[in-house]
Amino acid sequence: MRVVSEKKLSRAIVRPPGASFVAGLTRATLGPPDYYRALRQHAAYCAALETSGLTLTRLKPDERFPDSTFVEDTAVMIITHDEGSDARAEKTNWRSILTRPGAPSRRGEEQSIEQILTQLGLETFAISPPGTVDGGDICETEDHFFIGISKRTNEDGASQLANLLKSFGYTASIVDIRDWKTILHLKSGLAYLGDNRLVVTEALRTQAVFEGYELVPIKNDEAYAANCVRVNDFVLVAAGFPRLDGALQDLGYKTLALEMSEFQKLDGGLSCLSLRF
Repeated sequence: MRVVSEKKLSRAIVRPPGASFVAGLTRATLGPPDYYRALRQHAAYCAALETSGLTLTRLKPDERFPDSTFVEDTAVMIITHDEGSDARAEKTNWRSILTRPGAPSRRGEEQSIEQILTQLGLETFAISPPGTVDGGDICETEDHFFIGISKRTNEDGASQLANLLKSFGYTASIVDIRDWKTILHLKSGLAYLGDNRLVVTEALRTQAVFEGYELVPIKNDEAYAANCVRVNDFVLVAAGFPRLDGALQDLGYKTLALEMSEFQKLDGGLSCLSLRF
């Protein structure tokens, strides 16, 4: 089995926010989200994924879980090439590692995602108690993963995930952000663009673990925009952060700027709103 270094994405799983979204978890002090504006922003996000070439599996809102629109936290998607009986034959497989969300109120979200992934034909693995993992703490860079240990992802969960990834030929590094008050998840301050490039906040750019990558730094006043998403030929970016948008375009990327104000109020970003594979 070997990992695939170039990944063409073709699908995404999305779930619009339910009315209970306004009661979601947050550390932000931006006020309560506007539910109907969030629906419009989510619809625009889905349209951008489709523009980027993805076919969407659209789930119904789940009112039991106010944060369930942030589907990325429920699974880590990986791709491998498996050798068949004929050594020359290989089969490309997407697999998923179901997480165990760190916030008790979110436990159970991963169960409905498991059902969908199974229906789509994906083999699933899982993080077991006492481990916790949020997908927002996991940043993939081709055949390597950065795993954030945070308020939501604990050391046991990070170790389980690293061992699962190793079994599929991936390597992993740990980034401890537990003492950082400015970001909830690792990907709140980090994004992989492909091309050996990382978008990083000021706080993260000095971390030795990112040596060897070309860093695209973000000033503190645009830190929220670090959570951007490369989807095939496009990079989805939060609207209202012109310096990052301009820097990405200068590097040759085609950007799609999206309003994210209502999700920002619940500590959510662009990557959080879909599982892409």
